[in-house]
Amino acid sequence: MRVILFGATGMIGRGVLRECLLDERVTAVLAVGRSATGVSHPKLREIRHDDLLDLSPVEGELGGYDACFFCLGVSSAGMSERDYRRVTYDFTLAAGETLARLSPGSTFIYVSGVGTDAQGRAMWARVKGLTENALLALPLEAYMFRPGYIQPMHGVTSRTRLYRVAYVVTRPLYPVLRRFFASGVTTTERIGQAMIAVAERGAPKRTLGPTDINAL
Repeated sequence: MRVILFGATGMIGRGVLRECLLDERVTAVLAVGRSATGVSHPKLREIRHDDLLDLSPVEGELGGYDACFFCLGVSSAGMSERDYRRVTYDFTLAAGETLARLSPGSTFIYVSGVGTDAQGRAMWARVKGLTENALLALPLEAYMFRPGYIQPMHGVTSRTRLYRVAYVVTRPLYPVLRRFFASGVTTTERIGQAMIAVAERGAPKRTLGPTDINAL
C-alpha cells in the first residue's frame, strides 16, 4: 500500500514512520509537512510545504495513495481556542477534504485522544470531537485513533520539553502501567502497526481506543 503521512516529525508521527518503513506491506510513504524528517529511506519521499491550510500547490502529488495517517497535532496548553482550532481542526480538514476529492474511499486515520467529546467541557476535547465528526462526514474510510498514555519506543522522543521530561520519569514505570492499566496505555510502535493493519483490512468500528489499538 501507498501511504501519506502528516506530522512525521512529531513523537507519534516518527513512530508511525518507522513502522511504515519496516513493514513490507507499505511500498511507499509520502511525508508532508513544514519540516524535514531527517530520515533517508528508499520508500520515503518528502514534500516540504509551509501552508497546511492550502494544499492546492502540492495536491498534484497527493493522488493515488491508499491511506493517509494524520499524526499532526499540538498541545492545547497555553493556547487560545482559536489558535488550537486552527491547527487541530483547520489543518486536519484541509488534508481530509483534499484527499476525499482526490482519492474518495481511501483510508484516513486521525490521531485524536481519550476523552474527545464534541460536547465536552474541555476546549481540546470539543475541538477534537468536532474534527472527528467532520472527518467522519467525508467520503473517506475514516478512523479515529484515541490513544491514552503513549510510551515512545525505539529512540522516538516528544518535541515538547515538558513531555520529554515526563517520559524520562515514567519510562521505568511503563511495565507497571502496561500490567495494571492496559486499557489506557499503548506505544508509538503499536500505533504505527495498528494504522497499517486498519489501512490493509479496516476495523470493526470507526473510533478506536487504546485497547482496540493494541488488539489490532
